[in-house]
Amino acid sequence: MKPRTAPRSLAVLLSALLALAPVTAGTAHAQGEGVQAQEWGLKALEAKAAWKTTKGKGVTVAVLDTGVDASHPDLRRNVGEGKDLVRMGATKGDRAWARHGTAMAGIIAGHGHGESGSDGVLGVAPEARILPVRVLLEDTDPQRKKARDERGSALADGIRWAADQGADVINLSLGDDSNSAHPEAGEDAAVRYALGKGSVVVASAGNGGEKGDHVSYPAAYPGVIAVAAVDRYDARAAFSTRRWYATVAAPGKDIVIADPDRTYYEGWGTSAAAAFVSGAVALVRAAHPDLSPSQIKELIADTARNTPEGGRSDAVGTGVVDPAAAIEMGTHVKARKQRPTPGDYHQQYFGAGPATDGGSPGWFAAVAAVVGALLIAAALAVWRGFTPRGLRSLRALPTGRRHRDRAQEPDPTPPFTPDTGP
Repeated sequence: MKPRTAPRSLAVLLSALLALAPVTAGTAHAQGEGVQAQEWGLKALEAKAAWKTTKGKGVTVAVLDTGVDASHPDLRRNVGEGKDLVRMGATKGDRAWARHGTAMAGIIAGHGHGESGSDGVLGVAPEARILPVRVLLEDTDPQRKKARDERGSALADGIRWAADQGADVINLSLGDDSNSAHPEAGEDAAVRYALGKGSVVVASAGNGGEKGDHVSYPAAYPGVIAVAAVDRYDARAAFSTRRWYATVAAPGKDIVIADPDRTYYEGWGTSAAAAFVSGAVALVRAAHPDLSPSQIKELIADTARNTPEGGRSDAVGTGVVDPAAAIEMGTHVKARKQRPTPGDYHQQYFGAGPATDGGSPGWFAAVAAVVGALLIAAALAVWRGFTPRGLRSLRALPTGRRHRDRAQEPDPTPPFTPDTGP
C-alpha cells in the first residue's frame, strides 16, 4: 500500500503547517513498529552523540500549541500539568484536539514505547519534561474563529505563564506569515519577559518560501531562535521562508510524527524544524544549566554544521543545528546573566536586519550625551575664535540597526490537514 498524500492547508497560521500521510499500514503501523528507523531527523542532528552527555533530564520544554495528549504511549510520564488558555473548542477524545501539539511534543521529547522503547517515535531530548500550554485550536475545530476573536492574547499570556512556571525552553511551532502579518506589542513584550526570566524561546521561521517569503511572527522578535527547514540532504526545503531573522535550520520534511489517534504520520513544515531545535536546546540546557538564553542562542548558531558561504544565509541561518557540538563548546563558555532586550518603542520601524540578541540602549544614550557635550563645547570654542589642542575629530559611533517588533495574534489554525481519501 502506497502512503497517501494530504492536501496543503491554506490556513493563515502557515508556520505551523504540517501536511500528513500515514507512515505504514496495518498492525505494525498502529503499534509504531519500525517507525524509529524512519526518523532521519535524529541522525541528521547526530542526537546519539549528544546523548552520551545528556538526554535532557531535568529540563522543561513548554509547548505552546493546540494541546498535548499526555496519555500517548510515546509521551506518558514526560508531560506535566499544563494550562488551557483557549478554554473552548474540542476536548480530549475529539478528533480536533491536540493533534499538532502532540506531534511537536513527540519530536521534542518522545521516548517511544514497548520493549526497550523501540516502538513509536523517539524525540531529540527523550528525558525532558513537556509543559503543554494550549493557545490555539486545530483548523478542523468549529470554534476556531471564535477562539481567534475572543482569545487574542492567548499566545502572549501563554509565553508569560510558561516563563513563570520555570520553563527552560519555550517552543512556538506556530506563527503568522500571511500578507497581513505584523508584529504585536503584547507578544513582543512577552518574549522579552520570558528571555529575562531565563527561558530560551524557539519559533518556526515560516512556510512562505513559495509564497513571497513574508516575515513571520513570533519568529522575527529579538532574542528568538528562528528555525528554517531542510530536507534529508541538508538543502533548504522549498516551503521554508527566507528572511534575515533565521538563526539555524533543522529537519522539516518527511518527518515522522505521533498523533492522538495512535497512528504515525509523515509531515513537513518549519513547525517540525522548530521542535527539533527546541529538543536540541533542551540537551544544551541540561548540560549547561547556567548559560543565559542569549548564550544558548550563540552556541546553537556558532556550532551549526554545513554553514553556508559567508557564515550565514537567510535560507538556513548559520546552518543545521548540531547539539553535540554546542554541548562541547559550552564547556568553554563562562556563564553570564541575560542581557536585557530592547525596550518599548514609540513608533513602528521595520529594519533591514535583526536586532542584537542582547544589550541595552542605555549605553548609547550615555555616550551620545558625552559626544553632544563635546560638540557643543567645540562650537562655542570656534565661535570664540580658538580651538583647544586636545579636541580631536569625532567619528560616528556604530549604533546597529533595530527593528520594531510587535506581533499579531496568530490565527489559531492548525498546522495540518490529514488525508481522509481512499
